[in-house]
Amino acid sequence: MRSEPFVIERTYDAPVRKIWDAITNKDQMKQWYFDIPEFKAEVGAEFSFTGGDPEGQQFLHLCKVTEVEPDRKLTYSWRYDGYEGNSFVTFELFPEGEKTRVKLTHAGLDTFPAISSFAKENFAMGWTELIGTLLKEFVEKA
Repeated sequence: MRSEPFVIERTYDAPVRKIWDAITNKDQMKQWYFDIPEFKAEVGAEFSFTGGDPEGQQFLHLCKVTEVEPDRKLTYSWRYDGYEGNSFVTFELFPEGEKTRVKLTHAGLDTFPAISSFAKENFAMGWTELIGTLLKEFVEKA
């Protein structure tokens, strides 16, 4: 049985273009997300970064951009070096007047090995911090 994807939505007091730049410009991304020098918002572009779980274990993330609709949608695959499974992270942007609603979906979490590092709760905690706090603060600051 496939598990439901993790979804988080937040509305930011910032225009779509500013949020698009924050999720696709590698210089901006490293200020709230991860430092990904080879990131490009182009279909087929591959990138990697190292990130940890709550216990401090580090994992090499291997990703590939699969969908780009400027100012609207960005999707990339997300897997771990040395582990089975593949997932997809999608950012969707919805303009609402001067504000923007951001919907992040992380699908395929159930394809990863059943170890605590890959527990859905850890993804929920990570994305809630990234989308709920760090990205919000980044795009709303003057």
